[in-house]
Amino acid sequence: MKMRVRPTTNTGVVDIGSRLRELRKEHGLSIRSMAKKSRLSVNTLSLIENGRSSPSVSTLQHIAGALNIPISSFFEIKLQNPPIVFQKADQRLQANFTHGTLADLGAGLFATNIEPFLVTLEPEEGSGEASMVHGGVEFVFCLEGRLLYTIESQTFLLEPGDSLLFEAHLPHCWKNADTTPTRSLLILSPVTQVEDPTDIHFTGIEPEA
Repeated sequence: MKMRVRPTTNTGVVDIGSRLRELRKEHGLSIRSMAKKSRLSVNTLSLIENGRSSPSVSTLQHIAGALNIPISSFFEIKLQNPPIVFQKADQRLQANFTHGTLADLGAGLFATNIEPFLVTLEPEEGSGEASMVHGGVEFVFCLEGRLLYTIESQTFLLEPGDSLLFEAHLPHCWKNADTTPTRSLLILSPVTQVEDPTDIHFTGIEPEA
């Protein structure tokens, strides 16, 4: 039997605002109810839905948490999920944020317990001062720039080619330690309905008001 391979056919950047409105309505929430659940203002949500503001990663994570969905839901396309997904570099789905971009390398993949991302961070941006913990393991591979990870009391400076693998129940946080944008491959596993490490991983910054 031949395996079905689906190349990514959508190009450009994901319309986060339209996707947010779609998900909110699917959950039967008014924008005011959504604001209350996410602890964001009605004005902030309205600006995002109308494409007049780009959410930070933390803001998007608060929205995802309020809807009880993983952040990858903002990248999903309603197509039958094949067992293999091939992505061309210039056809990758990504979302712009106030301090960088998040590209979903597993968009369209069949049910899985991992979430791979290509993370681009602007200079000195990161997860915030508060440490985070979640189940499973976390793998990071630095592609460009310098990425500083703090795990418990230890710090690790990742430069191009360096990698880090650790048990994610250990308190950790991260930031771009360079004066130029940094790019890294991030893989979170496992991903479950009960606890999605992606949601936890990007909530270190307080939500925008």
